[in-house]
Amino acid sequence: MADGQGGYFRMTDKPERDIALTQEELAAVAEKQVANTRVIHEVVRRHGDEEMERPTMSLAVSGLAGGIAICTSVLAEAQIERMLPDAPWRPLVACFGYTMGFVIVILCHLQLFTESTLSAVIPVATNPRHANFLRLLRFWGLVLGTNLVGTLATAWAFDHQWIVTAAQHQAMLDLSTRLLARDWGETLRMAIPAGFLIAAVPWSLPSAKGQEFWVIVALTYLIALGGFAHVVAGSTEAWLLALHGTIGFGTAIGGLILPALLGNVLGGTGLFAVLAHTQARHEL
Repeated sequence: MADGQGGYFRMTDKPERDIALTQEELAAVAEKQVANTRVIHEVVRRHGDEEMERPTMSLAVSGLAGGIAICTSVLAEAQIERMLPDAPWRPLVACFGYTMGFVIVILCHLQLFTESTLSAVIPVATNPRHANFLRLLRFWGLVLGTNLVGTLATAWAFDHQWIVTAAQHQAMLDLSTRLLARDWGETLRMAIPAGFLIAAVPWSLPSAKGQEFWVIVALTYLIALGGFAHVVAGSTEAWLLALHGTIGFGTAIGGLILPALLGNVLGGTGLFAVLAHTQARHEL
């Protein structure tokens, strides 16, 4: 190709040489580089593999703590909403309260079922052996079960007003009543985006580089603002309604928690985990 001055550029497939940098500059470049897909996939795979290998008691206690901590989301959102005037912009502010439970659970490395719809699935997708599927089922059963026990115990303490005031309890009931406006199918559909967004958290964190707090807040804020259904945080509201006598426990489990669970798995595993693994599998 002519260079405009009678000469020619030589076309080549070889990339240009790296610019000579000092050791300090090379370290700065490495620090600023964004992790590629293979690196993120391996970070998530190793994390999921390590979590599934944890002893049963460790997982159970961590899942119980995660269920208790996630209730902070309902308490914080209800408390903020209670203190704001009835204005169109009120949800924009109150929804920030919903993020608090997720910040505690994820930054404290507690077990949360919906986060594991990605992290625990990637090791199975990478090595789809029978033993890996059994490990996944054990892990999911333990984490989901203890998450729900944690939210039930905390909802019971809320309902008896042991750790909240009467006004806070009423604010949480008012917030929880919104769940009753949906039927079974709508709850399932609204849980799919929540599963997708929560699964995006562990995939995003390896690239966050000190911005983990804001990644968690942004993604979980969108769940609250969109009115999407999250099985663990939403179970707190379902238990509150059942304990207060607004609905029966059968309705809480079968009509609210179960469709949210299925939707979260579809969004987290069926969509995000499959897409995340598929884009990386040919480079592994």
